[in-house]
Amino acid sequence: MISRRQLRIKALSVLYASNRKELDDLDSAEQELILSIRKSYDLYHYLLLLLIALSDVARERVTLARTKKIPGPEDINPNTRFAENRVIAQLRNNPDLRSYTEATPALWTRKDRITNFRSLNRWLGTLGLTWDERPEVVRIIFNDITRWDVYSDYMNSPDNSYRSDLRFIKDLVTKFLPASDDLSSLLEEQSVYWNDDLPFVTSMIRNSIGKFKEHDDGSTLSMPPMFTNEDDERFVKVLLRKAILNSEKNSALIDAHTTNWEVERIALMDKLVMQLAITEIVEFPEVPVKVTLNEYIEIAKDYCTAKSSTFVNGILDKIVREMRANGSFTKAGRGLIGE
Repeated sequence: MISRRQLRIKALSVLYASNRKELDDLDSAEQELILSIRKSYDLYHYLLLLLIALSDVARERVTLARTKKIPGPEDINPNTRFAENRVIAQLRNNPDLRSYTEATPALWTRKDRITNFRSLNRWLGTLGLTWDERPEVVRIIFNDITRWDVYSDYMNSPDNSYRSDLRFIKDLVTKFLPASDDLSSLLEEQSVYWNDDLPFVTSMIRNSIGKFKEHDDGSTLSMPPMFTNEDDERFVKVLLRKAILNSEKNSALIDAHTTNWEVERIALMDKLVMQLAITEIVEFPEVPVKVTLNEYIEIAKDYCTAKSSTFVNGILDKIVREMRANGSFTKAGRGLIGE
């Protein structure tokens, strides 16, 4: 489920921590990597629960309106379109979502102690995910939604269909939630792993719900796995491990192709982005060089300085031309595209 772009970014984050000596060894680095990916997967489910929680607030408003001593016409016949959104109803009925987000305290006993990343990850897995302890945040977000033009159009549209419900949830997830300062602030408080995850995870949710079918009540819908396939899990683990092991060699290679610059003067994130790119080119024959270069140039735009992408592109281009000439890497299958 988690995209290769996001996996590369996770590897970059852990490589940075390793370079700063925040992680002691390869095993700790790999455990931190998997924990970081797991937290993104948690956020995916957490935001699905938010949709349900927002719908619950809408249901509460409908119930309160009907119990007024002197109800008006809108109170007697309230607009329940969002409260009864068909896509959210499918999420309510989904056993995969329910089982993943429920707390499992039986997995943690008094004898257990948090001594490393593995035990921390196991402990986190017992806590469950819920919005019940943050009702005020859910209400604030819901109130903001009701002032959103897209919400008004949806609630008042003559098209009361599953397709309309699905279209609105897609807009809510990909347009409203990533722009919500209240949601962003809450997520930053809850987990350092979620600081940059919101746009990626909301995109994953949009892709997932786009596969929902109207005739399904949600009970047979399967939540996507954390990794799309075994290749992705192997990809990110090997990428990080080889980048750490070959850090000095790749740093020297970068230094040799940096005219009028010493490697110590290059911004750390620029250097780490290039180290990951070189590692990917060498270690993954099935990935085309052009794909690798494009990916890390885009990452440099988001995570490095304003001019980093141009700098990274220029240095990597020199390195790739030399490596191709002396046969430092081989490509096969799909990786031969552009060779």
